[in-house]
Amino acid sequence: MSYSPDGQQYQPYRPQGQSPQPPHGDQYGGPYGQPHPPYGQQPQAPYGQEPRYEHQQYGDQYGYDPEPPPRKSRVRRWVIAGASVLALAGIAALVMNHFEIPPFTDKGSQVSFGQPPAGSGKKNDAAAQPASSKMLMPTGPAADFKNSMTLPDGTHVAVTTLDGKKSGFKGKVWVWAPKEYNDPKFAKSGFPVLIALPGGAGFPTNYWMGTDLGLQTSISKWYAEGKSKPFLLAMPVLNPQPDDKGIYWDGSDIPGQPKMGTWLTEDVPDLMKANFRTVKSRDGWAFMGSSTGGFAGLKAVLKHPDKFKAVIASGPDIVPDSSLWKGYDKEKAENNPEVLAKQLIDRKGPDVYLAFQVGDSENNKKTLPDVQKFIATYGNKGPVHTDLRIIKGGQHNAKTYVPNMGEGPIQFISKVMEGPVE
Repeated sequence: MSYSPDGQQYQPYRPQGQSPQPPHGDQYGGPYGQPHPPYGQQPQAPYGQEPRYEHQQYGDQYGYDPEPPPRKSRVRRWVIAGASVLALAGIAALVMNHFEIPPFTDKGSQVSFGQPPAGSGKKNDAAAQPASSKMLMPTGPAADFKNSMTLPDGTHVAVTTLDGKKSGFKGKVWVWAPKEYNDPKFAKSGFPVLIALPGGAGFPTNYWMGTDLGLQTSISKWYAEGKSKPFLLAMPVLNPQPDDKGIYWDGSDIPGQPKMGTWLTEDVPDLMKANFRTVKSRDGWAFMGSSTGGFAGLKAVLKHPDKFKAVIASGPDIVPDSSLWKGYDKEKAENNPEVLAKQLIDRKGPDVYLAFQVGDSENNKKTLPDVQKFIATYGNKGPVHTDLRIIKGGQHNAKTYVPNMGEGPIQFISKVMEGPVE
């Protein structure tokens, strides 16, 4: 008995070593009328045919169906099976990543941004900071940041729920730090902060936190091109609830309502100071926003010029117009950018830098004329410095505003801001 290379048994003879007897043939076992070839030689095939080996001859003639050595076919089957398994595994991983199922996504994992994680019991080293430093070390306590998404350069957009101590409002804030923040070259440097406000409802999310608009990647790109500071981003909710029936809060402390003005100008900056190396002075603090968020950022800088130096306001309202102001005319005037700009000019400072950008195809046809009127009345008079970029064909949406920020507005404010600083 012999074996084929893969261990399969092969039987050229019948059991007990007896040869099969053909119904016709000579005494040597060859086909009828043909002598068997000498011992050790194979029969000669007719001209034009492949030679037939002994086991093929017996198998063909007497009904056997011997198997050829199966190594190649088995290897091929294993390769196909392996490739299929890998393909299915790849598809499964993509599906689980899409639906954010661990371990195929890092969404929800803790992000510390170089700080001791919340609840670790470890302290930051703010006390070791020199008094002369322009940089403010994280003051703590560390927030519980969870990863919302990871960008291609390895940076994270993280989210936390901030219980505002000064406003009494509790809501979500998304944060992002550029890759330079973790560069050893900047390990002792404080970074400027840009508080980015959305338009529309601004609740329960802030649309700047998503990567589809490209704000984070644009800041990295603009910094590499020398156009922008490497801003830290704070992206809080703008309103305390959905703008049901057109109700919104103008980013202000409207009497009897959640104190969204204090939330944006006190609690959110305190969160950034607690968790990041920032700039001590107002030279490292600015707002940006679109539509209602543009109004809120513009008003915040004019109302608190001691804390914030600049704003990029895209397609903004110029005056407060929430229906919740009814009956509170005095408080409404205290949150009116026109009134605030006049007061700042009258008291001669401090200097603020207001970068506007407006599309010439905005759905509200009053937006561009209102901005132009504001600039004509208050712009570049004393401490109020203004700049306007009119976007040709630009509409009232964030996809219009982000790419155009790099063509002027981000440069306008970056020239007057500080950071990274030691």
